[in-house]
Amino acid sequence: SYAHFGIHEEMLKDTVRTRSYMNAIQNNKHLFKGKVVLDIGCGTGILSLFAAKAGAAHVFGIECSSIAEQATTIVQDNGYSEQVTIIQGKVEEMQLPVDQVDIIISEWMGYFLLYESMLDTVIFARDKWLKPDGLILPDKASLSMTAIEDAQYRQEKIDFWDNVYGFNMRVIKELAMQEPLVDTVEPNQVCASSCLLQQFDIGSMSKEDATFSAPFSIKATRNDYIHALVGYFDVAFQSCHKPVKFSTGPTARSTHWKQTVFYLEDTLTVCEGEVLNGTLSCKPNANNPRDLDIELEYHFEGQHCEAHRKQFYRMR
Repeated sequence: SYAHFGIHEEMLKDTVRTRSYMNAIQNNKHLFKGKVVLDIGCGTGILSLFAAKAGAAHVFGIECSSIAEQATTIVQDNGYSEQVTIIQGKVEEMQLPVDQVDIIISEWMGYFLLYESMLDTVIFARDKWLKPDGLILPDKASLSMTAIEDAQYRQEKIDFWDNVYGFNMRVIKELAMQEPLVDTVEPNQVCASSCLLQQFDIGSMSKEDATFSAPFSIKATRNDYIHALVGYFDVAFQSCHKPVKFSTGPTARSTHWKQTVFYLEDTLTVCEGEVLNGTLSCKPNANNPRDLDIELEYHFEGQHCEAHRKQFYRMR
C-alpha cells in the first residue's frame, strides 16, 4: 500500500505531522549542518529534503516500497541529487555506503503508536549505524488513555449485530468488539481525565520495551456513560534547541492517526469524580509482529453500577 501515492498524499497533507518534522529540522540547522543523516522509511523523501535544506552533508533515505523510484526523481527535480541518496530495500538487509551516521530521522509511528509501526526497524538502525553521541528524531513518545460516551456509534457499529432484520448475528458482534476502531473522537465525547500509560525513549529503549503492561486510573469529569476507552499518543523532539511536540489526543488538532477506540462490553454509568481502574497490556502478535494483541482489564464500583471484566483486542 505504501507504493501508492495516495497514502503519501494523506500523510503529507497531515500538517500537524509534517510541519512538526519540518520545524524540528529546519529550526535546528545547527544540529544538521555538515552531518550525515539517515531517513528511515523515507516515502516521497520529504524528511530527507528538509534535512538537506537544513545543511546536512549527506542524507541517505531508505524506503522499502517502490515509491522510492518517485522519491529519487523528486530529489533530482528539486536539485538535491548531490546531497540526498534514496535507497530501495529493507533496512535490516542492507549496507550503507558509510559506517556511521550522525542523525536518524524517521516517521515510524502507527495507529495506537505501535500498530504497523517501524519502531523495531528504527531501533535496529540506531544500534547498527548511529554514532554514540548521535541524535534520533523524534526521541520521545508516550501512550495515554481516556474514556468517552459513544452510545450512537456503538449502537450503529456494535449493537447492530444483535438483531439484523430479525436475525441474531451476535457472532459478528464478538468479532467487532475484538477489533479496536481507529476514528476521530469529538472532544465533547470525552467524559473522563487522561492517564499516561507508557513512555518510550527512542534513543535507549529496546524492541522488547514495546511489550508492556501498564495500570491506569481515570476519573469521570461529569455525570455520563462510558462506552469505550480511547488510546492516543504524543511525540516529542526533545533534542532540539527548542523542543517540538505534537499530540494525537481527542482535544488536539486532528491527525491522520486519529484515535484508537476500545469498546467495553459494559456500559458504565459514572458520576463526576468516580474512578475507573484497570490494566492495559500490549504485545506484538506472535504470527505477525506488526499486529498488536491488547488485553484490557478494568474495575469500576460506582453509585449506579459495578463492573469487573477482562477483554481482548487485536489490531490487524
